[in-house]
Amino acid sequence: MSPAAFCATLLRWYEANGRDLPWRHTRDPYAIWLSEVILQQTRISQGTAYWQRFMQAWPTVEALAAATEDEVLKMWQGLGYYSRARNLHTAARQIVALGQFPRTLEEIRRLKGVGDYTAAAIASLAFGVTAAAVDGNVYRVLSRLYAIDTPINTTEGKHLFTRLADELIHAAPQTALSPQGDEACGASLFNQAMMDFGATQCTPLSPSCLLCPFVEDCEAHRRGIVNQLPVKLKKTKITTRHLIYIYVRCHGYTAIHRRGSGDIWQGLWEPPLFEDTPLPQWSGHLKLLATGVKHVLTHRILLADFYLLDTDQRPPLPDDYVWVPESRLADFAVPRLVEKLVETYL
Repeated sequence: MSPAAFCATLLRWYEANGRDLPWRHTRDPYAIWLSEVILQQTRISQGTAYWQRFMQAWPTVEALAAATEDEVLKMWQGLGYYSRARNLHTAARQIVALGQFPRTLEEIRRLKGVGDYTAAAIASLAFGVTAAAVDGNVYRVLSRLYAIDTPINTTEGKHLFTRLADELIHAAPQTALSPQGDEACGASLFNQAMMDFGATQCTPLSPSCLLCPFVEDCEAHRRGIVNQLPVKLKKTKITTRHLIYIYVRCHGYTAIHRRGSGDIWQGLWEPPLFEDTPLPQWSGHLKLLATGVKHVLTHRILLADFYLLDTDQRPPLPDDYVWVPESRLADFAVPRLVEKLVETYL
């Protein structure tokens, strides 16, 4: 199948099957960038609600830049991967300092937390730049269509799939019809179509091969190896950590501190935590609320024990702890694990 034939087939499929997402009704680079950051490692169903809340709270990049980090982290709470939120906030201030949203691939890549995929997505969707946005959906579609078994998480694999995607997007027409029936930039629609095709048709498990418009041209389907592609090398070792949280309650107040850098949940707030250290002397009157509560991160499994200390005297704590009314705890951005412990066991 030629690149031009591939693009024509893909865009016809997208015109009939593309998802109607709110950020696809605008070319505002801020709104598009915000959606791309939120949707990294987040499902569409969950991410859409967060995108709408962010746009309502901070409708412009200037408004987001003027927010505090605590406000941004609190709004982000529940999405995980909090470095995305911190990078988003930093990049918003970069954009304000520039005086406008950058328009070229090279300038967009300089924003904090923006990689090749996000830069290409913003550049194509907002400014019509012909640049392929290569993500997991694209790896999956192309590896199956051409039966490519080069691992996608190797330098060779990334270069190979990027070259192939770039070849295809340059064959896209200048304009094409969107799912809403509007005429739009072909490169922009190509990227959106590849995202949707991988997410809804050529899915990781049980893809709809019999209804696929490429079924007669798909080399993986012909060889019966669809479920073996794409290939990804396993490199990361999963580690397990055991956490002990003590929720201290004293006359309606509780003690929390902000986590430092260099570890998970940087900048978020939490109750006193003990990990690989003995419990303090003042912990003699603890009430066990839960044990072995499991929380899974990308490369870590966390097992948490949760205790309550209900006391009339504030125990000695390091200087970085602050006492806040329990009624105000919800105003602080906390890790999802802490939120779950407090909501479930208190």
